[in-house]
Amino acid sequence: MQRSISLRAWQREALERFATDRPDTFMAVACPGAGKTTFALAAARQRLRGEPLPIVVVVPTQHLKRQWAEAALRLGLHLDSDWSADTGRISADMHGIVVTYAQAASAAGTLAKISGDGMVILDEVHHAASDRAWGTGVERAFSGASCRLLLSGTPFRTDDNPIPFVTYSFGDYGDAVPDYEYGYGEALADGGVVRPVFFPRFDGHMEWVNTDGDTIEATFDDDLLRSEWSGRLRTALSLDGQWLPTVIDHAHRRLRELRQTHPNAGGLVIATDHEHAKGICRLLEQRHGVKAKIALSDDPRASDVIAAFAAADDEWIVAVRMISEGVDIPRLRLAVFASTTSTAMFFRQAVGRIARWTAGMRRQRAYMYIPDDPRLRFHATMIAEGRRHSIEKRRERERERETEFDDPHRHVEADEQMSLFSALSSTVLSDAPPEDGIDPTEDVIAGAGDLEGFVVDLPPPPPLAAAPGERVPAGLDALRTRRQEKARLREFNAERIRTIVEITGMAHAVVNGELNQRSGIGAIASATVPQLEKRLARADEWIAELDRAARR
Repeated sequence: MQRSISLRAWQREALERFATDRPDTFMAVACPGAGKTTFALAAARQRLRGEPLPIVVVVPTQHLKRQWAEAALRLGLHLDSDWSADTGRISADMHGIVVTYAQAASAAGTLAKISGDGMVILDEVHHAASDRAWGTGVERAFSGASCRLLLSGTPFRTDDNPIPFVTYSFGDYGDAVPDYEYGYGEALADGGVVRPVFFPRFDGHMEWVNTDGDTIEATFDDDLLRSEWSGRLRTALSLDGQWLPTVIDHAHRRLRELRQTHPNAGGLVIATDHEHAKGICRLLEQRHGVKAKIALSDDPRASDVIAAFAAADDEWIVAVRMISEGVDIPRLRLAVFASTTSTAMFFRQAVGRIARWTAGMRRQRAYMYIPDDPRLRFHATMIAEGRRHSIEKRRERERERETEFDDPHRHVEADEQMSLFSALSSTVLSDAPPEDGIDPTEDVIAGAGDLEGFVVDLPPPPPLAAAPGERVPAGLDALRTRRQEKARLREFNAERIRTIVEITGMAHAVVNGELNQRSGIGAIASATVPQLEKRLARADEWIAELDRAARR
């Protein structure tokens, strides 16, 4: 098993600090694309030192569960991304589990028992404050863990909920205080870590009827009441106008240019909602003959769509929020920001999707096409400044709202009010938008080679337990095959259960319990491969018994 790993300078430095201090809680803040996942998994190997202690990884979305499990395999750690709270424990042939924040909140009691003497990794930990129930659940689940590693690329929120386990400079207020921080500016200066991102900005002339029934005309440069900013942006992004098709035309031409030197370079359109996303797909097909992939949050196949796009060479993928955070598609070189969500956190995460460096390539400019909305323009200029999560006292928060560009109406704009809104027309004013770079050192970065890594020795991963008479496979390929086989057997078992339920009319829970008893296992989610094979055989025997009884 791999005993050493090549780490970037910041990863090695953060790992040394983590290993030396051995804290109960360690918060690492690093910009998207810098390699937080690799650092965290190396830290897990370092912390466990070969001891079979449980690892629990908490992530924002279902898709990231699979992504983390695959990344863990590359470092010799076997994490179950299909874990269910019904089992109450971790399968014997797993080092740990990956769950979402929603799962952590709903199964807090079970996870508290599992994580008591183990290590917890909270990825994009600011999500633990996005819902009060999530924060309470996460705190309850992991307060007793021997080690908590907090990760974030955008350690601030637009609300005033404190993030569990985060230290603030003034008690429950002030700035979040990380134990290690690595910003976009530092990553860009290092070279070979992140791409320089440029922001082609498009002004336009928009006309719309606001919620009061008044007809308004404005460009993004016009002095406009803040209450009308959302209407102006929504009009620009309307599928019925000319602004969005024109911007997508520009982006598509740029993508074709990029693909001349980066043949599988891909583009992403971040849409406003599901219908908007579908309309953009139609637009790409009608104007450019491109059948874009589409990833929607209510589609159970969305994770498969994203994974397939990441491994293929399709030109475009359209999504709403599915690819806004954490999703790793290194071949994305270009994005169109066509969302009405204008918060700094969402914008930064969107930029992070195209900022990841690809090894073996020298010149790697990335492009985020944006409306010239003052809020988005402001966020773009602030990307290089690593702002922390700040929870100010009420007067300070009110003063900040006067100077920042967050939409003050985003929480009070009711559905019935928006139903009065109507986008009338939108056009792009200039056919040659400015391309503003984040950092003037792009020419230096473009000439840099891949970042040279530092080889760090790690303790071996903990041994995996096995069922009696079973040998745990060694090696990455063998472990990956084992995980795929386990997923396949779980699906086959689920099919057999559905068949038995249809024949007998018994409840799913009753059939599950009977099959577990016949095969001698506690729960399907914690069963090993041989146990799943045995359970499948017992299910087939039961179905055969029912068939014989029906023929009598």
